[in-house]
Amino acid sequence: MTGTVFGSEARVRRPAVLIVVFGVLLVLVGVTATAQAVMVSTYASTSTVASIVDGDVGTIRSLVADRLDGFDPANPDATSLTDLDAALAALLAKGGLAHVELRSPDGTVLAASDPSLVGRTRPADAGFAAAVAGEPWVGIDDAARAGLAGVSLPPAVTSVITEHLPLRQGATTRLVVSLWRDAAPMLARLDDLRRDVVLVTLTAAIVAGGVLFAVFRSAQRRISRQTEALVSANRLDALTGTLNHGAIVAHLAREVEQALTVPAPLEVALLDIDNFRSLNDTHDHRAGDDVLLLVADTIREHLPDGVTLGRYGPDEFLLVATGPAVAVLEATVERVTHALRGVAVEFDGGERLPVTVSGALCRFPDHGHSVTDLLATVASTLQEAKAGGGDRVVVADDEVQEGPALNSFDVFQGLILAIDGKDRYTKRHSEDVARYGEFLGRRLGLDDDTLRTLRVAGLLHDVGKIGIPDAVLRKAGRLTADEFEVVKQHVVLGDLIVRDLPDLDAVRAGVRHHHERWDGAGYLHGLAGEEIPEIARILAVADAFSAMTTTRPYRKALDVREALLRMTDAADTQLESRLVEAFIRGIETAPDAPLPGNDVGKSPALWTPGRQVA
Repeated sequence: MTGTVFGSEARVRRPAVLIVVFGVLLVLVGVTATAQAVMVSTYASTSTVASIVDGDVGTIRSLVADRLDGFDPANPDATSLTDLDAALAALLAKGGLAHVELRSPDGTVLAASDPSLVGRTRPADAGFAAAVAGEPWVGIDDAARAGLAGVSLPPAVTSVITEHLPLRQGATTRLVVSLWRDAAPMLARLDDLRRDVVLVTLTAAIVAGGVLFAVFRSAQRRISRQTEALVSANRLDALTGTLNHGAIVAHLAREVEQALTVPAPLEVALLDIDNFRSLNDTHDHRAGDDVLLLVADTIREHLPDGVTLGRYGPDEFLLVATGPAVAVLEATVERVTHALRGVAVEFDGGERLPVTVSGALCRFPDHGHSVTDLLATVASTLQEAKAGGGDRVVVADDEVQEGPALNSFDVFQGLILAIDGKDRYTKRHSEDVARYGEFLGRRLGLDDDTLRTLRVAGLLHDVGKIGIPDAVLRKAGRLTADEFEVVKQHVVLGDLIVRDLPDLDAVRAGVRHHHERWDGAGYLHGLAGEEIPEIARILAVADAFSAMTTTRPYRKALDVREALLRMTDAADTQLESRLVEAFIRGIETAPDAPLPGNDVGKSPALWTPGRQVA
């Protein structure tokens, strides 16, 4: 699962590992086929040549026994030479041999199948020299390079097997018999054998590849289905099957971002089930679940194209309309409320109870230029709709204006409280980061306005985690690479939520950049040193201290001394050393030092500063 911006649709990553493994297996099969063909060819070539040499050695032994008994290489008589010429001609006539010579160790040709060579001294090559030294020599080469220059050969002979066989008496080589055999038949047989081996191996490889492809495709489809199911489970509400709170807010953030870039109509509607808490308290949560499902199904029945539905709260549904659907969203909400007026539910044989909803609508940009403006406006308008008993739909007043920064902050506080129900650590952690950051700001001598901004930024720095799937946010173990990519995007969603609010540029900088590192190895932009806004550098110190001194599902909290020691190690890499030094000095010496588990000004329960000063 991967994505670059929260609010975009989650996508299933292609199973690249399976593709790579399949490709590697095919390469291995190809390499194995090639290697097998080469080895078989080499073995067959060696075996064939050895067989040929053994046969020729037997023939030469017969020649020696029949024709060379009593032959004196130093003073050969004419009769003996004539007999040798005849014997060599007989050898040539058997077929396969292209040329035969009988030479003395000095290279003088005593007899040859080509009579014109008799009496001439032929140049000695490496093979002939090896035979003179007493070692038989065999090689395969082109006829022109095999010592046959000037020798009359049949036109079809282009490559030959050369054999130099020594005839010895004791430790002395008396004669060397050189034979040149046409290599074409043997090479043709080897080519046929190599082709057959390759064909058989490739056929087996194709069959194996087909089987592997079927197996891997089946595994890939199964993994893709499981991943898609996981993606859906992380984005959908388990009860109603609609988008969950984080997913619908993220979707709205994306649509607002697009509308800010390319102006387009956008409208939001919030539906709230009337008297839902009383229903739950009276008839238990199963009754409440039944009503939630009923309302969700009714909304779906009337939902036009271009409207996205999500469960925003315990009894609230958020509808986001884009494009032409904006013009019909109000009518859609009216149809839903009208349809529910004709519905009643009954539990445990009791009275039939009506099911009604209240609805509110607001439009971008008329009622707000940001996610929080729209949500705050539609929420306040919903209160007006619920006044007097509910079961009515109210459209936000066109003259609703964006509130001051404090009201915007109240909206964010509501988001933090919503996270508290999803992940209590995030809310407590945000409060800790706010007080640690404010404390460090005081140690740095920052003015009161900046300190207030620091506190707000600390409270809101992780507001984007409202869009992190529960399974990732509360995972009791190390995150996978894909899961960490999801977590990293919380700074993007947080920035989308706080952007465009008045007078909150510094807060936005803290939200977006508090995970940058002093050495440039952080995310999302890899800023380094003073490229990182100071508010984000301060929050990074506070965030690190809070993270280390708070128990998480995957590890226990560190004690304060160990956390401070690790912060010292992180100076000039993850954190700015100037800020680390100021923070540690303050924790160790300030009487009002904020410590884990305690509010500012209260006596610490975990650790007492060792070097307090008056």
